[in-house]
Amino acid sequence: MNCQKHLFRIPEGIHYLNCAYMSPLLRSVEEKGIEGIQRKRNPLSIKPADFFTGVVEVRERFGQMVNCIPAQVAVMPSVSYGMNSVISNIHYRKGQHALTISEEFPSCYYTAQRWCNEHGAGLRVVARNEDLPEKARDWNERILEAIGQETAFVVMASVHWMNGTKFDLEQIGNRCREVGARLIVDGSQSVGALPMDVKKFNIDALICAAYKWLMGPYSTALSFIHEDFNDGVPLEESWMTRPGSERFDRLTNYVEGYKSGAVRYDVGQSSNFILVPMLGEALRQLLEWGVREIQEYSRVLSEPLIRFFRERGSRVEDEAYRAHHLMALPLPPGTEGEQLVRELQSRNVFVSLRGSNIRISVNVFNTQEDIHELIDSL
Repeated sequence: MNCQKHLFRIPEGIHYLNCAYMSPLLRSVEEKGIEGIQRKRNPLSIKPADFFTGVVEVRERFGQMVNCIPAQVAVMPSVSYGMNSVISNIHYRKGQHALTISEEFPSCYYTAQRWCNEHGAGLRVVARNEDLPEKARDWNERILEAIGQETAFVVMASVHWMNGTKFDLEQIGNRCREVGARLIVDGSQSVGALPMDVKKFNIDALICAAYKWLMGPYSTALSFIHEDFNDGVPLEESWMTRPGSERFDRLTNYVEGYKSGAVRYDVGQSSNFILVPMLGEALRQLLEWGVREIQEYSRVLSEPLIRFFRERGSRVEDEAYRAHHLMALPLPPGTEGEQLVRELQSRNVFVSLRGSNIRISVNVFNTQEDIHELIDSL
């Protein structure tokens, strides 16, 4: 796969290695947003059927990307919305606990904590052992050991947002299935850049913010929600999720129940006439490129950076436990992280500071020049 920078509007001389923070917009995605704004100038162009047709392609494309049927895809505004939608519908049995990992993203942690507080359950956190050379392998093994008969659910990232650890979701999903625990995955830092298969990994819910690796606009998220939740209670009562809602003249003929699948979990106004076409176009482009090809492009691109780390004695995790699109460089003791980030920005090199790590995230708009500029600057 060749560099796709020409499809974006990244200024020359800018070395943006920060897709894990927020992706730049594709030109074609930007154009869809402008078209949506222009369309709103004249509401006569928006027909009643358009309230429902816009999300059809989004569901189909996301389903194709993660290997699920479109009916089990819900359109949401954020990961926190999706986490609450799913976890609030997990039943509690006396003596059960929830399980998560250390330094998990707040949307995941706080939702699990609320469920535990409501049911008087414990929240167990599997920490990473910072003293080991192979931290990621040990972390994965201890997660598996921690999942037991009294685990109600596991909520965790597919790729850790702070240190770039890639988790073995297939083994974790199999273990959850063995003991009857639910596996809830935040795919925000992997889906769109790393292959995902909800069936293969036995995932019960996969929730993804769309403004990172899915290259969509902010305030959009997509979720796969397993059929087991098709009778759950949604966070809100959107009129669009009810049977027969396509008939505007009959909306006050109130009905019981919801449309089939995961549609009941859609956010109100899910047909957003500006954001949804943008998201649909982003998904179309990602599928055209191919997620495996994106990951391979990232692998080749990041090879000089991996060599640079190793030559300076920095521990790089085994390839089985790290993604090629997102990695973290632990800062040497005494390093002022914020100052380092400012110095890099003064050289037009953009990365993130997460905890005691410099987080570097590459995508198809990055070039070897970006990598070499980062290395030279460091």
